[in-house]
Amino acid sequence: MTDPAVHPTDTPPLAFPEFVTLIAALMALGSLGIDSMLPALPAIGSNLGVATENERQLIVTAFLIGMGVGQLIHGPLADRYGRRPVMIGALAIYLVSNVAAAAAGSFELMLAMRAIGGVAVAATRVVTIALVRDCFTGRAMARVMSLAFIVFMIMPVLAPTFGQTILLFGEWRLIFWMTAVGTLLALGWFAVRMPETLKPEDRRPLAPARLARGWMQTLADRWSLGYTLASAALLGALYGYVNSVQQIMFDTFHRPRLLVVVFAITASTMALTNFVNARLVMRLGTRVISHTALLTQMAFSAIHLVVALAGYETLATFIVLQALTMGCFGLATSNFSAMAMENMGHIAGSASSVQGFIGVTGGALIGAMIGQAFHGTTVPLYVGFFGAGVVALAVILVTERGRLFRPHMGR
Repeated sequence: MTDPAVHPTDTPPLAFPEFVTLIAALMALGSLGIDSMLPALPAIGSNLGVATENERQLIVTAFLIGMGVGQLIHGPLADRYGRRPVMIGALAIYLVSNVAAAAAGSFELMLAMRAIGGVAVAATRVVTIALVRDCFTGRAMARVMSLAFIVFMIMPVLAPTFGQTILLFGEWRLIFWMTAVGTLLALGWFAVRMPETLKPEDRRPLAPARLARGWMQTLADRWSLGYTLASAALLGALYGYVNSVQQIMFDTFHRPRLLVVVFAITASTMALTNFVNARLVMRLGTRVISHTALLTQMAFSAIHLVVALAGYETLATFIVLQALTMGCFGLATSNFSAMAMENMGHIAGSASSVQGFIGVTGGALIGAMIGQAFHGTTVPLYVGFFGAGVVALAVILVTERGRLFRPHMGR
């Protein structure tokens, strides 16, 4: 049950459009740090002496693992000191890490800066979710997160184009410099406009015993643990795609110039389905939508795997089936996040940190395995997507005691 001292009013501290847009802009910084790198991976690898193409994927993986580990840091700090100081400090570190990455002269230094940047930018997930949970609950929270995801998902569409455009006029280091500029703008906007949303009476001390209790409460709640594990499985498939897509376009289809276009098309369906979710979730509920989306994603993944194994994979089939799969992913995961947080209002920061650590770190490790299995075809990617769907479904069946689609506590 939610702590009775916590009373979200379903009213944001800013005008609703600005609140959603600022939340989305903060969340998008992490996506920018990942997706803008994709067109530049060959150039970075060549310049820094990376031995193999699969090894270049570590530039993405190091960032993702840092994001996962960072979740455990920012959540307790946000519950103790408030949302504002933690977010402002983390954005400042992320800015510096991008400047350092721009100046990196070795692959090892690059990976170190990417990991530090990932730790810092993790605040844009943990603190924003806790901030939204301070103000909203239940289906209203799912609606806000879906609207934020619409703006947020524009970044995967634009970020590779951003990176590719920079490469037309400069070298890969300029991508990091421009990311630092974007971080500075977001930092200024947040610092000037967003008030503190954590009430003084809800602040929690940084006591190890209390932190352990918060983590245990997060893991003991069946909805929190179940939907966090399901999200981790699906994120693993997504990160496998992010790790593999550059090589798929370069080596499988031999169409490197279409990388930006293909990535934009597939990411656009995630934005579209989140828009649909924001309009339907209040009427249908999170379970009906997310469970249907998961089963549909598994069906598309199975079809795509059969097509790839049979040797009928073309660029057209890849784009269509991947776009449909990603659309289902967007519907499922946005609702999974809301359901995982439903009973966590009294420990929103700590719960968000534990859930984020499991989801992002677990997803990064699964995605790294999928990416490292690349051997010139899309088969490993779709084995990963279908397998992730099976795991997520099994976890949800256990969580829901064998029943799908049923509403629970207004969800």
